[in-house]
Amino acid sequence: MTDLAAGPLFGLPLPELWFGLLFVILGTFLFLDGFDFGAGLLFATVDDEHDREQILAAIGPFWDGNEVWLVVFGGALFAAFPPVYAGLFSRHYLLMFAILGALILRGLAPEMYEQREDARWRRWWGRSFVAGSVAAPFFLGMFVANWLLGTQRSLTLAAVVVGLAVVALTVVAGAAFLRVKTRGPLRTRLVAVGRRAAVAYLLLIVAALGYVYATVPRLGPGLTSAPVLALVAATVLLAGGYVLAGRADRPRLELAAAAGQVYALVGVVATLLYPFVDPAAGATVRGAIVSTLPLNLMSVGAAVLLPLVALYFVILYSAFRGPVRTEESYS
Repeated sequence: MTDLAAGPLFGLPLPELWFGLLFVILGTFLFLDGFDFGAGLLFATVDDEHDREQILAAIGPFWDGNEVWLVVFGGALFAAFPPVYAGLFSRHYLLMFAILGALILRGLAPEMYEQREDARWRRWWGRSFVAGSVAAPFFLGMFVANWLLGTQRSLTLAAVVVGLAVVALTVVAGAAFLRVKTRGPLRTRLVAVGRRAAVAYLLLIVAALGYVYATVPRLGPGLTSAPVLALVAATVLLAGGYVLAGRADRPRLELAAAAGQVYALVGVVATLLYPFVDPAAGATVRGAIVSTLPLNLMSVGAAVLLPLVALYFVILYSAFRGPVRTEESYS
């Protein structure tokens, strides 16, 4: 125990590693639950009941497991950077409640939708499903934007634009995921939908970055740094690859390109934040990290538990791989 308190394990830069891990976890949540959100939004674009059942069946085995990564993110932030957890969530507690409310609505709506065949009932819960699927990524995007900007206010123009960009990105991922999981005309129609969403995402994220560059001098040097420019260039290339994969009818490549765009976005946020972890409070990564002993113990625990969580998801997605069958439904 004394050795664990003497210094970082193996001399590793644990504060930076935990900072990076936080954003890997956030990106994993945004991608995995993101295609669920996108599928929920795309639910509003189909009228055929069979297509709607296919969408629900496609995400049914996964959505609740995907939300585990949001819990892991919150737990990691609390464990590694407790002052940031306290300050960030208290400043934007209304946004946090909005995110949780949207997630509850998104999770409850499909369950209620399947309970009755009544058209009015299904119309109401179908709309609730769409509303929750749109609101959750929108508010999450606002939260991350305000975190990066270090603002005390929850409602800002930059946050709204980033929120819309995240919604568009979830449609990009959702269209690709549904193309992997469905057959027939729905699968074909989603090519054009995903392409339009990819263009909308690029326009919105460029607008957000341009606005931040013009109005937040503190972030100007970071926005023109080589890592951020490389990530932006990668995003454009991945968007092009997404479109080409759709034309070539390679939905798995589309999904991989969507994943790359998600992690590129999260990478931009992390790069612009560093060396701060909470700009509003002036908290740096090394200044806000917990003391050496708990940091080392957490690192050992994470090294054991996170691979097990990842293994669970490998097994889950392997068990439900391939397109949903025609007779399958959410229930």
